[in-house]
Amino acid sequence: MPASTSVDLFLLRHGIAEQRCYGVDDSLRPLTEQGILRTMEVARRLRSLGFAADRLLSSPYLRAAQTAELAQQAGLAARVEFESGLLPGRDPWPLLEGLVGRCLLVGHEPDLTHLRWSQQKRSPAGRATLQVLLRPSVLLPCSA
Repeated sequence: MPASTSVDLFLLRHGIAEQRCYGVDDSLRPLTEQGILRTMEVARRLRSLGFAADRLLSSPYLRAAQTAELAQQAGLAARVEFESGLLPGRDPWPLLEGLVGRCLLVGHEPDLTHLRWSQQKRSPAGRATLQVLLRPSVLLPCSA
């Protein structure tokens, strides 16, 4: 029986990061203390609901890397892989074409929101469907 070529994509925006600061490299902005705590809460909640990914791929920017590492620590995946295709403004399509299984991608807005299959791109299934969009407040209804 041939191996499956299907992929389940799960997109996770990086946690709350420090504000942009003139003269500071944007790639070096870390998560805030609240960003760390909320990201860990969300990751633990996802794990408690049975979520686990075969692969965890992240933008190498610090805030995304920290988010991915917190997800990995919570047990959402065995390890983190850093992918330049998930950097802000990059085209993630070459990365997406080769994915199979359950893949958790950690990246940036608005790039994750604007991720689209287009007629010019070859989707493995020929189509993509958003199944669910969960804001942190849905996963953590008791938090602010």
